[in-house]
Amino acid sequence: MASTSDIRKGLCIKYNNDIYKIIEFLHVKPGKGPAFVRTKLKSVTTGKVIDNTFSAGHKIEDIRVETHKFQYLYSDGDMYHFMNTNDYSQIQLQKNSLDKPELMKEGEIVTIQINTEDGLPLSVELPAHVILEITHTEPGVKGNTATNASKPATVETGAKINVPLFVNEGDKIKVDTEKSSYIERVKE
Repeated sequence: MASTSDIRKGLCIKYNNDIYKIIEFLHVKPGKGPAFVRTKLKSVTTGKVIDNTFSAGHKIEDIRVETHKFQYLYSDGDMYHFMNTNDYSQIQLQKNSLDKPELMKEGEIVTIQINTEDGLPLSVELPAHVILEITHTEPGVKGNTATNASKPATVETGAKINVPLFVNEGDKIKVDTEKSSYIERVKE
C-alpha cells in the first residue's frame, strides 16, 4: 500500500476495480482545510482519462511493475506489434493503450511497463523526443520570420505538428513526445 505522498507521474494504481496510470498530479495545500492531491488518471484497459482528487494521507493500492525495452515493429489496424530487445519475444497491444501512437515510427525503441502479478503489459512510454522527417508542408514565405509564426506540417508517421516557417519538406525535426511539439531542426 502506498499513500498520496508516493504519487508520481507514471505510477500505476488499482482504483475502482481497474488499473490506472497517473499522467498528471498536483499537490494542493490550501490556506484553510486539509491538503489534497488532484490527479489525472488514464485507464490502461480502456484508455479513458478521468480526474480524481485524493485527500492527503489517503491509502492507494499501487501495482508492482517491471519495465522492459521493446522495439516497435508495425501496426495492423488497431493492433501494434512490439518485440522484446532481450529475448526477441513479441507482444501486441491495442491502440487505446498507447499514449501517442502517431509519433511512433517502425524500429523505435520504447519502454513497456509490465504488471508483475499477471505479466500483462500496462503502458507504453515513448522516448522524451523522436526524430521524424517532414513529408508535407507548405513552403515558407521569405521575409516572414520576424514573428514567431508557425505552419502545420505532416511527418512520416502521419502526425500533424506545427513547425516554424523555415522548415521544409524532407527536413528532419526533433519532436517532444509529451507535448507533440516541435523542438528543433536536425541536420544530418
